[in-house]
Order: sequence, then C-alpha cells, then structure tokens
Amino acid sequence: MDKTVRETVLVDLALQGGGSHGAFTWGVLDRLIEEPWLRIEAISGTSAGAMNAALLADGWMQGGAEGARGTLEAYWRRVSGAAAFSPLQRSPLDRLMGRWTLDTSPAYVVMDLMARTLSPYDLNPLGLNPLRDILAESIDFERLARAPIKLFITATNVRTGRGRIFRNAEITADVLLASACLPTMFQAIEIDGEHYWDGGYAGNPTLTPLVRESEAHDTILVQINPRERSGPPRTANEILNRLNEISFNSPLMKELRMMALLRQVADPGHGEGARWAGMRTHRIMSDKLADFGASSKLNAEWEFVSLLKDEGRKSADAFLSVHGANIGQHSTTDLDVLLEEC
Repeated sequence: MDKTVRETVLVDLALQGGGSHGAFTWGVLDRLIEEPWLRIEAISGTSAGAMNAALLADGWMQGGAEGARGTLEAYWRRVSGAAAFSPLQRSPLDRLMGRWTLDTSPAYVVMDLMARTLSPYDLNPLGLNPLRDILAESIDFERLARAPIKLFITATNVRTGRGRIFRNAEITADVLLASACLPTMFQAIEIDGEHYWDGGYAGNPTLTPLVRESEAHDTILVQINPRERSGPPRTANEILNRLNEISFNSPLMKELRMMALLRQVADPGHGEGARWAGMRTHRIMSDKLADFGASSKLNAEWEFVSLLKDEGRKSADAFLSVHGANIGQHSTTDLDVLLEEC
C-alpha cells in the first residue's frame, strides 16, 4: 500500500481497559499513528484505555503523531518506574518459571485475602493513588480540553450503577482515576457530588457516542480482555480470572449486539438511523493476551510493559496488512454472528 497517495480516512478508536495490559493498546496506537492516511476523529476509552486516549490526544496537541508517541512512552515509563517501588512484585518462582503473573507473589496473595474482608477505606484511609501524580505530570488537562480529537471517557456511577461519559472539557485526573477505579483496591472517586468506580462495569468501552457524535464511519476496537477460552477454569485463580474477563467484556458485547441489531432495523436514509446502518467496525486483538492471568494486569515491570507494547505493534501491523485497504470501505468484523448467540 502506498501511504503517500492514499486518501485520508476518518476513524474512531474504542479502547478497552485492562490495567498494565493497556500497554498492548499503547503499541497498537504507536503503530496506527504512523499511517498518515488514518485521521483519528474520536476515541472512547475506559480505564487504561481512557489513559491511553487522553495521552494520545494531549500529545497530538503538542506535536502531532510524534508528540503523541512521546507522551505515551513517557507515561508508561513513569508507571513502570513507580511500579519498581511497589510491594506487588513477581515471586522468585514466577520469575524462574518465566511467568508474568503475580499469583504467587506474597504481597499479592495477602492483598487479595485482605480485600475479601477489608475495604479500601480501611486499608487506604487517605485514598492515596500513585497514578494521580503520574497523570498530573503526563497530561495538561487545560490543553486536553481544546484537543481536536474528541474523547469519551466512561466511569460507573456508584449510586445509580449507570455509566457516565466525560468529554474533553470535563476530563481531569480524577475522571481518569474514576474510569480506572477498581472498588476492591481504591476508594470511589467523587466528581460533582457523585462517586464513581471503574467504567468497565458500564461500558468497556462505550460505543454509542462514537456513532452519535463523530463524523467517522469506521470504528477500530482495541480489545484486551479475551472473549473466549478453551475448557472450563478449574483452579480458584482460573475461575477468578475468567470471571474478571466475562465481567469486563459483558457491557461491550451487549453494545455490539445492539449495534448489529440496529444496523439491521435502522432506517438507512437519514438521521441517526443512517449513522447506525452505515457504521463499519474493525477489531485489533491478540490471542497472546489470553496467556496472562488477571493478576498480571498489576504487573508494570518495564520488561513486561515493553513485551505488551511490542505485541500491540505487531497486532496492529498485521491488521493493517490484512485489512488496511478495507478501512473506509466495509467492516472487517462480523457483528451479525453476535445475534446468533442471543
């Protein structure tokens, strides 16, 4: 494909959350923004996906694609640097076996047991979160409010259980922390008198605003949480891992089914119906992410983060090689198969 002559295509990005597995998304973004014919119109992100979305949009304001790449790398290096001082480290056994999980980490085991009986209000009464300072160092939120890339960040309202979408001018460090607030680890984040938890419970990520508020007709979903696994989980950790994946995929699957249904019944002639009917969907993911357990989402060692980034770049490159010519033409993900599962 000749990148110098291809006509510009507007695209939206939908970025899933997943802790340090968000470094996979970093790699995907790092590769996608190398393509001058791809113009990002809007991004919907949740949790780590929200962080990546805000970093890309703010970095783009500073220096286009190179600014975005630099901002993303600086953030992930800060996260990895802070993780080096965390008690959550791989055990000698995990290191010996070449595993990236924290399942046998003494600190992780203790934390996991305590989280079943004590809340973050007991364990962390001051509500400290190391990401707050990292976000303040990494993102200029006043500049982000003016960014041309539209952002839609999801957090879950604790009182109502419904998702709230925050847009550019509303996004602060607290909004991003709320979108990534796991209730067993952190106190709920208060914003405008309401308390919020991780957006993954309500939309991971939320797709509707991309249809309603963006001019793009192509949405590229970067999916982190494996949708399928072979065989039932049997150990306690395997069961918890699978529950984690199902919980954080469920809102996305429901919204994708809704999109598939609306595409079949919506009026393609005008208005919002035409938007639903005309949406083209694409997906970037990697089966290798299924090799890592849920506890590895708390592992931010630079070697692991770099491995995930490289896998993200490879996956995006493979997607572009196979489907790049289809972007702007037709969907490369068949949503209709989801209706067969209902």
